Amino acid sequence: MHAGPEIAVASTKAFTNTLVCFALLALHLGRVRDLSPPTAAGSSPPSAPSPTRLARFSPISTRRGRVAARISQHRDAFFIGRASAYPVALEGAQKLKEISYIHAEAYPASELKHGPLALRSHRRRRPSPCFPRGDLYEKTLCSLEEIRARRGPVVAVTHPGDARLRERVDDASSRFPPTEPALDPIL
Repeated sequence: MHAGPEIAVASTKAFTNTLVCFALLALHLGRVRDLSPPTAAGSSPPSAPSPTRLARFSPISTRRGRVAARISQHRDAFFIGRASAYPVALEGAQKLKEISYIHAEAYPASELKHGPLALRSHRRRRPSPCFPRGDLYEKTLCSLEEIRARRGPVVAVTHPGDARLRERVDDASSRFPPTEPALDPIL
């Protein structure tokens, strides 16, 4: 993958490079089968944001610092995601455990009613970082409402300008530039 040497326990670059390798493999297999990029993407070829656009969405910011400070006050967290966002939720929970020694787990948003919501109580408010996007976006928003109904703080990682999400998120949401849905997990 040419990710370079692992410097820290939380090797985000290995996860990101794995996603890039799978995206390139999918593109290659599509080309072998004469699948054009516009057909594969639905209407247009995939395009990643330029490095200049990505720099505006730097992970180091005052807003993210405030969100991190709030999360660090808790003893555990439930990450949620649906479809391609679920592996991102798994990776986020793993990183939180590795770096902070805070208990964290990830669940598919569709499975919240089968156990994780029962663990949420009014006495122990667990933050729920979530990654709402894709075809099941509306269903994910419903899951966020279930969490908020149990007074759980929600931190969303999504694209800028989503008014429907802002209405359902208690804590500041983190944003990244819009791109093709297939590339969202990479960003």
